[in-house]
Amino acid sequence: MLTDDGKHLYVSWDEYHMLIERLALKVHASGWVFDQILCLARGGMRPGDVLSRVFDKPLAIMATSSYRAEAGTIQGRLDMAKYITLPKGELAGRILLVDDLADSGVTLRAVVDRLRAMPAIRELRSAVIWTKGVSSYTPDYSVETLPTSPWIHQPFEEYDNLRPEGLARKFAI
Repeated sequence: MLTDDGKHLYVSWDEYHMLIERLALKVHASGWVFDQILCLARGGMRPGDVLSRVFDKPLAIMATSSYRAEAGTIQGRLDMAKYITLPKGELAGRILLVDDLADSGVTLRAVVDRLRAMPAIRELRSAVIWTKGVSSYTPDYSVETLPTSPWIHQPFEEYDNLRPEGLARKFAI
């Protein structure tokens, strides 16, 4: 649900899962066949997991981080993991890069540039749920374009400030 001022988008679990499924359908409708999925942790892990299951393709993970300050609302320096984690072999062939959103576009552009420099990757396409109007990078697949570039409140953010003690209180343990 987009707020009246266009600055915040609140997404429920049901909406979130439906958007991931719509992303899978967009990729499928394109007819493009890929060999592996690389998701960007943390935001791309849930969409990457679902797409990996739907397409029955191996899932690789690359950790990236740029949101740290102000409870994760201020973008800082981009950090990319040196290594990519995958079940076997190397990242190679046709790769679908998955993240939750193209925000500023900085992270996706940096990762795409790094991956395109890897000789074993023959083709690379990217897929996200949301593309913000301010993004400098346009993914190959996206479910929603957000011209006002709102802050997206994703359903799993409830865990950002929840600690074990809070869970214990929730269950009266």
